[in-house]
Amino acid sequence: MTREPFILGDALTEEQLNFFNENGFIHFKNFISKETVALYLSEISRIEKQWLDEGVDKINGIPLKFGKDEDGNKMIQRFCFLNKYSPEFATLLKSPKLQLLAQLLEPYEGRIAEEEKDGLILNSYIRTPNSKFTQMGWHTDSPRDLFLGQKIMPMLNVGIHLDDCSFEDGGLRVLPGTHKQGFLKLMFGKKYFIDNNPDSKEVGLDITSGDLTVHDGRMWHRAQQSPYFGEKSRRRVMYVPLVTGKYRPKSKDSKTPFYHRLASKVQN
Repeated sequence: MTREPFILGDALTEEQLNFFNENGFIHFKNFISKETVALYLSEISRIEKQWLDEGVDKINGIPLKFGKDEDGNKMIQRFCFLNKYSPEFATLLKSPKLQLLAQLLEPYEGRIAEEEKDGLILNSYIRTPNSKFTQMGWHTDSPRDLFLGQKIMPMLNVGIHLDDCSFEDGGLRVLPGTHKQGFLKLMFGKKYFIDNNPDSKEVGLDITSGDLTVHDGRMWHRAQQSPYFGEKSRRRVMYVPLVTGKYRPKSKDSKTPFYHRLASKVQN
């Protein structure tokens, strides 16, 4: 099942607000241009080389995820706090159109987590015999609040997609409406990260580079593995967290949260 995307203008429309409130996700076409996509990919390559050369393995207590490319070279498959290492990404997080999306969190007051959570993330999926990050099993983003000793608060994950990825090629899958589920279903509805099985009610998206997606952190979602190997399987998605509640910035002295240690044992 797929869903036709919207266009994000200078204001969210009533139709867009209603769609998100009912389903817990929304897809916007052409959020950034192809030229901007190329610029961001260049910045990511620069940062990756710098971090690999310097032996960086975590930022502000958040571990990086490593794998191998087609040629067996070490690569970073999950980046964090990219906005702290690039003026281009710092500017991105100030985008008025990104700020608009906080309206989806009302009546809560939302903010872009520049210093919180994992900052600006990049998930770089590639399927090779040596890659360790080719898919991500069913999960919600809410339990991390519990691990931090606080109640579950509404949040959004805003995805900026840097590669084309049709429904048939894998990518994001969501279970519409599960952002309204009760606590027990949120915690035990599926086996976190272990369960990669398709769900008859899931929705997948036909994405082109430059698109933007938003999903409520309380909904079940996963990343479907590509049917291809090598470069054709590559999917790079930056995620911007929009959060509510108490301000909890990270720093170089921050400890690694338990949920990251747990996830590293079950993700592939």
